Amino acid sequence: MANREALRDLQARLAARLQTAQSEGMSVAWLAVTASGQNYLLPLGQAGEIFPFSNLQPVPYAKDWFLGVLNVRGSLLGVVDLAAFVAMDGGRERPSPTVQPSEFSVVTFNALLEVNCALQIESLVGLRGSDAFVSTAAPADNAPSYFGNQFVDVDGVAWQEINLRSLAQSPQFLSISA
Repeated sequence: MANREALRDLQARLAARLQTAQSEGMSVAWLAVTASGQNYLLPLGQAGEIFPFSNLQPVPYAKDWFLGVLNVRGSLLGVVDLAAFVAMDGGRERPSPTVQPSEFSVVTFNALLEVNCALQIESLVGLRGSDAFVSTAAPADNAPSYFGNQFVDVDGVAWQEINLRSLAQSPQFLSISA
């Protein structure tokens, strides 16, 4: 119960910061999240709501990165382990989570993308604008099609942008059967 209240508080703070940033003309472009120790930037225009990870129903004969379905306000959402999917798509070993499963959250896709899906993440870091970064690099030639630019912040921490629209259209992402 405390986790739900903490998540609601975080959502309220993020919404307030977003509204303040928009009214002051600041450029806020991404929701910063972590998954298995990796830092990701999800475009705000493509990301939806944030919910606690609970009451997941597994789906038989699905790939390991497809965790199951979650009922959110009467809508069934497929839940994808973001870190595991990115690792699988890049031909790497599945990373280990850095927090307990009870602390996971899910970020839904924006309804405009028409994909009933959510990404499992470990933590919400906050909102980021382009002014939070000191350098930008284009994705590598062999990077997945949904990788956007890679950014480095003032602390030297690398952040990978994930284009949720491209991810939702990726044949690997759409093929969940094992």
